[in-house]
Parts: sequence; C-alpha cells; structure tokens
Amino acid sequence: METLVYLIPISLFLGGLGLVAFFWALRSRQFEDPDGDSQRFLSTDWDDHPKP
Repeated sequence: METLVYLIPISLFLGGLGLVAFFWALRSRQFEDPDGDSQRFLSTDWDDHPKP
C-alpha cells in the first residue's frame, strides 16, 4: 500500500507529460498531412527541394 503513494503521482506526472507532448506536436503541425507523407514515402521520385 505504501508503494501506491509513490506510483500514483509518478503515473499522473508521466501521463501529463505525454499529454503536453501531444499538444506540442499538434501546435507545431506534426500531423498536418499524413496522407501526403505516406504517398511521398512510397514514391520513387526524388525531390531535392521538399515542401516547407
């Protein structure tokens, strides 16, 4: 029972850290074009100047 005193705050902290990382990824537009990324990955054409 004593270990729950330590494990519960640690798990809440790690969950909050994951949530902050997820919102940071959303704000920095990491998930903007997943379909285009999958098509570019499968393409055999090489682009020297990727899209910004």
